[in-house]
Amino acid sequence: MSTSSPEAVKKLLENMQTDLRSLSMECKKKFPPVKEAAESGIVKVKTIAARNAGILAALKENSSEVVQPFLMGCGTKEPKITQLCLAAIQRLMSHEVVSEAAAGNIINMLWQLMENGLEELKLLQTVLVLLTTNTVVHDEVLSKAIVLCFRLHFTKDNITNNTAAATVRQVVTVVFERMVAEDERFKGIVEQPPVQGNTNRRSVSTLRPSAKDAYMLFQDLCQLVNADAPYWLVGMTEMTRTFGLELLESVLNDFPGVFLQHQEFSFLLKERVCPLVIKLFSPNIKFRQGSSSAASPAPVEKPYFPICMRLLRVVSVLIKHFYGLLVTECEIFLSLLVKFLDGEKPQWLRAVAVESVHRLCVQPHLLRSFCQSYDMKQHSTKVFRDIVNALGSFIQSLFIVPNAGNTPAVSAPAGASGEGARGTAQGGTGTGGISTNLTTQAAFEYRGTWIPLMTVSIQGSAKATYLEMLDKVEPPSIPEGYAMSVAFSALLDLVRGITSMIERELAAEEEVAAEFREANPDQEWQPQPGAHLVWEEMVSACWCGLLAALSLLLDASTDETATENILKAELTMASLCGRLGLVTPRDAFITAICKASLPPHYALTVLSSNAANLSGKAYSIQGQSVQIISPSSESHQQVVAVGQPLTSQPQGTVVLTAKNIQCMRTLLNLAHCHGAVLGTSWQLVLATLQHLVWILGLKPGLGGALKPGRAVEGPSTVLTTAVMTDLPVISNILSRLFESSQYLDDVSLHHLINALCSLSLEAMEMAYGNNKEPSLFAVAKLLETGLVNMDRIEILWRPLTGHLLEKVCQHPNSRMREWGAEALTALIKAGLAYKHDPPLAQNLRLQLLLLSPLKELSNVLHADIRQKQLESVLQILQSQGDSLGPGWPLVLGVIGAIRNDQGESLIRTAFQCLQLVVTDFLPTMPCTCLQIVVDVAGSFGLQNQELNISLTSIGLLWNISDYFFQRGEAITQELGKEEEALQKQAKEKGETLNRPFHPAPPFDCLWLCLYAKLGELCVDPRPAVRKSAGQTLFSTIAAHGTLLQQPTWHIVVWKVLFHLLDCVRTSSTTADKEKIESGGGNILIHHSRDTAEKQWAETWVLTLAGVARIFNTRRYLLQQLGDFFEAWEILLNHIQSAALSKNNEVSLAALKSFQEILQIVTPVKDSDRAGDAFAAMGVPPVLIDPLSASGPGRPLVRSDSLVERLTRYNGAELQAPPPGEESALEDSALWWSAWNTWYRTGTDCTKPPSGPTEKFSFIPSQPFLTALIQIFPALYQHIKANFSMEDLKKLGVILHGAVSVPISSDASPFILPSYTEAVLTSLQEAVLTALDVLQKAICVGPENLQVMYPAIFEQLLLFVEFSCKPPQYGRMETKHVANAKYNQIQLFAPAEWVALNYVPFAERSLEVVVDLYHKTACHKAVINEKVLQNIIKTLRMPLGLKYACPSESTWKLAVSSLLKVLSIGLPVARQHASSGKFDTMWPELANAFEDFLFTKSTPPDNLSIQEFQKNEAVDVEVVQLISTEILPFANFIPKDFVGQIMTMLNKGSIHSQSPSFTEAEVDVRMREEFSKVCFETLLQFSFSNKVSTPQEGYISRMALSVLLKRSQDVLRRYVEDERLSGRCPLPRQQVTEIIFVLKAVSTLMDSLKKTQPENVDGNTWAQVIALYPTLVECITCSSSEVSSALKEALGPFKDFMQPPVSRVQNGES
Repeated sequence: MSTSSPEAVKKLLENMQTDLRSLSMECKKKFPPVKEAAESGIVKVKTIAARNAGILAALKENSSEVVQPFLMGCGTKEPKITQLCLAAIQRLMSHEVVSEAAAGNIINMLWQLMENGLEELKLLQTVLVLLTTNTVVHDEVLSKAIVLCFRLHFTKDNITNNTAAATVRQVVTVVFERMVAEDERFKGIVEQPPVQGNTNRRSVSTLRPSAKDAYMLFQDLCQLVNADAPYWLVGMTEMTRTFGLELLESVLNDFPGVFLQHQEFSFLLKERVCPLVIKLFSPNIKFRQGSSSAASPAPVEKPYFPICMRLLRVVSVLIKHFYGLLVTECEIFLSLLVKFLDGEKPQWLRAVAVESVHRLCVQPHLLRSFCQSYDMKQHSTKVFRDIVNALGSFIQSLFIVPNAGNTPAVSAPAGASGEGARGTAQGGTGTGGISTNLTTQAAFEYRGTWIPLMTVSIQGSAKATYLEMLDKVEPPSIPEGYAMSVAFSALLDLVRGITSMIERELAAEEEVAAEFREANPDQEWQPQPGAHLVWEEMVSACWCGLLAALSLLLDASTDETATENILKAELTMASLCGRLGLVTPRDAFITAICKASLPPHYALTVLSSNAANLSGKAYSIQGQSVQIISPSSESHQQVVAVGQPLTSQPQGTVVLTAKNIQCMRTLLNLAHCHGAVLGTSWQLVLATLQHLVWILGLKPGLGGALKPGRAVEGPSTVLTTAVMTDLPVISNILSRLFESSQYLDDVSLHHLINALCSLSLEAMEMAYGNNKEPSLFAVAKLLETGLVNMDRIEILWRPLTGHLLEKVCQHPNSRMREWGAEALTALIKAGLAYKHDPPLAQNLRLQLLLLSPLKELSNVLHADIRQKQLESVLQILQSQGDSLGPGWPLVLGVIGAIRNDQGESLIRTAFQCLQLVVTDFLPTMPCTCLQIVVDVAGSFGLQNQELNISLTSIGLLWNISDYFFQRGEAITQELGKEEEALQKQAKEKGETLNRPFHPAPPFDCLWLCLYAKLGELCVDPRPAVRKSAGQTLFSTIAAHGTLLQQPTWHIVVWKVLFHLLDCVRTSSTTADKEKIESGGGNILIHHSRDTAEKQWAETWVLTLAGVARIFNTRRYLLQQLGDFFEAWEILLNHIQSAALSKNNEVSLAALKSFQEILQIVTPVKDSDRAGDAFAAMGVPPVLIDPLSASGPGRPLVRSDSLVERLTRYNGAELQAPPPGEESALEDSALWWSAWNTWYRTGTDCTKPPSGPTEKFSFIPSQPFLTALIQIFPALYQHIKANFSMEDLKKLGVILHGAVSVPISSDASPFILPSYTEAVLTSLQEAVLTALDVLQKAICVGPENLQVMYPAIFEQLLLFVEFSCKPPQYGRMETKHVANAKYNQIQLFAPAEWVALNYVPFAERSLEVVVDLYHKTACHKAVINEKVLQNIIKTLRMPLGLKYACPSESTWKLAVSSLLKVLSIGLPVARQHASSGKFDTMWPELANAFEDFLFTKSTPPDNLSIQEFQKNEAVDVEVVQLISTEILPFANFIPKDFVGQIMTMLNKGSIHSQSPSFTEAEVDVRMREEFSKVCFETLLQFSFSNKVSTPQEGYISRMALSVLLKRSQDVLRRYVEDERLSGRCPLPRQQVTEIIFVLKAVSTLMDSLKKTQPENVDGNTWAQVIALYPTLVECITCSSSEVSSALKEALGPFKDFMQPPVSRVQNGES
């Protein structure tokens, strides 16, 4: 109910009347005047009430009168009356019915009461009511009222004092409130500006009434505090400073607007308040605790707690509200504050100063103003910096125990440190004391100083304790740890305030920026530079001090919450510095957190270098320095882990405490939430994390996430259960930290990657040289970071992979390398598998970028890395093989980058990849890569680590060729397009297109590459590879050659086939002849392959056969190439060099190839025999008739016609050759070329070695020579037209040479016929066949060919000679097989070489000669060339040797041949006698007869009688030939010859026996029959009347006389000997001889009897008769044989027993 409502008014009137009645009642007796006044007052009131509508206004008008009775009542000084009056007056006041005058009266009355000391509390109440209910009290009245209150404050009564104090406060407030209200009223009215320059303090003329009062009051308060007389508050008797300061403070705090709006008041602040405060502070400033008063001459006033504390409160208010006005003054105040924190000040002073500082710290905007006003101005004190640093120094100073020199009395009030020290000492031992405290209370503890931590205020508000102790006069004792706690709170609030303020403003700025960008996308946003400068300055000013203090506190903190708060502060500061781009402070805070995470004194270079920069920055704060303190090591933290340091530490193992782990989590948090602003500090963060992870034993697992390691890290890692439960969490946060890298911008991401890379480099440095396990943290995290940033992998790919490739994968430490490779390959695989946008298939650049590191891994030499690389290739193929596209060359490059030094397993893995590619991916890759596939497959063939892989890779090449064949058209098209593009490019660049085999079409080039690769493999060092490659090469050319364009065949022939032949020839001829030991212990090598040379031989055979085969099957095609003749020559040259190679296998195969290209071995029609001819050559069956096999891709119909096959060739359009000419080789140049080759081959291979033969000199084998000679007849058919005598001679040389070649003893049992058989070897057959062919050709040929007959005879006769004189092969020593049986050769004479048994050959040749002579005896050439003479001359040898011949059949054949030849030849000779062409033959013939009939050889001992008789019959046959064919025609025959014959017959007729016959055989062995025939023939022609010349007769007579004379001698000697020997029988031979003589005599007698007497010479008769007595003397002989022969001899003499008719004189009748 308001005071003006009718009810209230009614009530007031009633109350007034009641009060007045009561008053009149009370004063009735004692104070009648009062009573009267009261009663008249009642009337007055009633009158007013009755007359006026506005009762209250009327009352107010008349209030002086209305109040009068009550004032009088008060004047009675009667307590009861006074109280009643005061109550009544208060009621009037409260209804605002007191006028100004009345108010003045009331005040005067109250003053009197006060002076009388009556009703003091009521007085105060009344003043208060008067002043608060209305504004009528002004000026002097007001001042009097206020003074009244003041005076009551200083009474003796406590209650009155306090009440008065409260009243004063309220009154002061009311005064100022009135002013504020007044200002409100006059708000809109423009006032006259005050006159400037008015310095009179009292000039308040410009102020309105309430303002004036306020001004006067405030001015007097200043005067009073300053102990000066007041101007306005007249009547003040006493005043305290403390109360004055409190009042000043409350006014300043409650009414800042007044001072800010009114200049007069501002002036007061500046001129009065500030100097006052500064003056009052002076004792505090000068005072130094502990300086004894005796020392200083003028005693220093001691600081007084109540005043000091109130001053600080005033200062707080001034700074808070009037900072803008009092910039300079505030600077002084702040500097003072800082000074009060000094360690030399009393403890209570420091405590209240800290509280004041705390008050500032919770006002970030104020702090910002300081920064702007002072720190950012030149030549100004760096106030903000100093405040922060002072807090820091203050905290540090608390930890420094005061020195012991101080007396206890002085140090006691000094507070925490002293008492703390004492308390600890009392608790027993220091640490004991500390540890007991530890368990109960949060505290800081540093180097033995223990300071408990209290809760002093809620976060963000500075609730002071000591600044509020307004009732204390003595300085309070400050509890231990209080100052520290406040300072700690202040620090935290400071950080929190500044950071949140700046971050808010930053966020707002970013919003504006975003809006601006949206509105103007094309313009750059320019932030306001001012704000940034302030923020940066604030951070720059405070970070050092903050860091110093926080680091120290962090180190000293023993409470988890405190630690958490400190870490949070450091974290927010680091983040803020990062956002503002202040690198040094950012790094400093991060370093602090890092250091706190690691064990004390942990040597980590990144951190120490950073700390070194900082510790140099000590700040001086008015003589105090703030040092960045190094951590104390004697921590009382709970140890949670013991582990191995990553770097070598002095202390071996290191210890992690719970606090370390807490710091680590903060670090993780920092990295996780503020990664974007870390920039280069990533390095610090990651380095620290790496070391912590290492100490905790976390090891990287799949994808780079860290998992707690196994216990293998050794006994050194000990983890408590507390930390064990934390590990998964930490590991998880670590992973999340790197996962969150996907939210970083590109620059930050680069910083992260760079940091990881340099970290990795350090880890690698450490891993060098020692075999300690390396730290894989960096590599693992690089991997993790890469994996989560796949969507923008391009920006980090190069630095990431570059580092892994160049550094990690090359590292000598295998674990490090392995992880490098793991990371790299995982990244590549993930990159390929990631669903990029656009997809990889459309982003070729990215795909190649992703794959290129894979390829570069190939340059790493370590096998484990290559293994990893290849395994990942395998995985990539399996997962992304279909989509590799342009990445194929890279992938294939990796697969193919194998080297022989890499070991089997690597090659095996790589090969698996290749197999996968060939089996599954050929169709999906671009055709341009097919060539690479061929190269790679080839390189696997060429590697020498694993034979099976080489062989399998050749199989792959075959598969690839199949693929080419099947997909030919598609590949051709694709390659064609590619080719056009390439040519276009080349043209634009003005270059020529550069690819292998360029002019050929691209598809053909592909084939050529394949062939070239196989060609390379054909000359691999390993025989198995060569064989396989050779077979595959020729098979592919045979099977798929039809796809090639005709010109490409040119390249195939020259660049592939001939090149291959050259290489093989070179390798074969230079191959090692050393024996190869059996490979691999249990693998036996066949003796035919036990040297490299023999193994190469096989290759040569295969290659030559393959090339020849191609020449044969593709001849029509090749003949169209234009240079077929040169190719043919070269092929023949190869065949020749192979044929002449010192290896039987090669040489024989060469001839087989020769035969094939000459088409001698025609394709056998019945297909089942198709392979035989080649099987003999060692040509694999796959090469036989390749088109008959169904070629891969499409089955081909079997066709035997070469023509049909060739017309199916799909490249060039060929004309089919005319029918009937299957052999397309009618070109004589080709045949003659072949003949020359044959000739050269024959000449070279049959030429005997010159000089004494080496043991190893090569001698061609029989099958080879046979094959060589067998080629001739077929070849001859094509060259016979021009075959000249010259050529025949050449042939002869070769045939002769071939037959002369011996065979090696170990082969002889297989080639030679057994000793008893007389069979020709196949070679000899071939030689004779060759001659036979020639002879037949001559026979049917034209006349001019016949001149060749004699040459053929000559050749054959040479062979005939072999029967007795085997040919010499150079100077080679050979065993002649005819000398002994085989087994003896092998047992006793293991000669290297055995000559053949030439007898059958010679005999066959002889038969041929006889046969041929039979046909050609009358040919002119045969007569002219003295063939007959040559035959006889040749036969002389076997005839002469007779029994000495190697085989007895020889001389028998020779005789029979001679007889046959003579029977044909002698008539011819007689016919041509006149021409003299046979003159030289006769002596030869004579010699032949002579040599045969009187051989120098003796018959063998074992010759049976029958044999002997047969042989004698042959001799007789010869003599008979002489008697029938020669002697009867003596007149056509040279005389000398006839003479020789006669002499011979003569000799035969008295032939004496050999001395070796046994008794029993004598009569048989005398060749009696022969002698007899000779003698008879001799005699027959001696006495023949046909003797044409006396000379002939003379010869015969001479012979007879010799014979007779010899007989005489024999008989005589016999008789002598017989007589002498007595009973002993004579030697057998003598008896035989005598029997011969006797038989000859009887034969002579027979002849004489038959002859005409006139033909017998007289001397003959005389001699015959003279024999008689001698014969008679022999009668006495004892031998019966002699006797019987004597009987026969004596018998014929009876024919002489007749008387002589006439006397014979001198032999003439």
